Amino acid sequence: MLISPPSSEKELLERAFALAGKTLGDLSREWNQTLPDSLVYAKGWIGQLLEKALGAQAGSLDQPDFIDLGIELKTLPITENGHPCESTFLCSVTLPNHERDFYQSRAWHKLARILWIPVLMLPDRSIPQRRIGTPLLWSPSEHLAATLQQDWEEIIELITLGHFDQLDAHKGQYLQIRPKAANSKTLIKVVNHTGETISIVPKGFYLRVELTKTIIHENYIII
Repeated sequence: MLISPPSSEKELLERAFALAGKTLGDLSREWNQTLPDSLVYAKGWIGQLLEKALGAQAGSLDQPDFIDLGIELKTLPITENGHPCESTFLCSVTLPNHERDFYQSRAWHKLARILWIPVLMLPDRSIPQRRIGTPLLWSPSEHLAATLQQDWEEIIELITLGHFDQLDAHKGQYLQIRPKAANSKTLIKVVNHTGETISIVPKGFYLRVELTKTIIHENYIII
């Protein structure tokens, strides 16, 4: 079963609100999707299920999930107290990277407009029993965008100069860079600051828990 992409933000939000309160089991039955036994090796499964239910059309394209609306879909696993369970993957990082303008970057295209959908991840509930929460259509404030830009520029400068040895998850207040690969044996070749060709694990941009926690508290996302 396929659903056409939403034609407006209003239609997308109507679809998202219609999912609130349902369990992953409910949704998987509606869309004839097989539930994984564990999310350890199926981290993207919830997002893929929601993409299908909401009519996202980007798939594996390097575009926001709802291309025509410029909106990215992000699931937000939270505890019963409303705290994010983990950092949020934003996008992969092209290495070598030739981006120079934050507002023209892949990261900003994903950040500019996000549909957050919380999922309550209680440890005593099985995957089918986990419940979908109230959605939030969000854009960063001017102040927050400036902080994200600063984080991005700091990381991109290290990449541009070839200081891959200095790339770690401690960089950035809200935006961080971390390994993004199926396992540590997946490697790509880059040229470092000394001109030496080295092998490193592919990287991705992630949003820190501190940011998503602030988003939750400021916008009253309620399960």
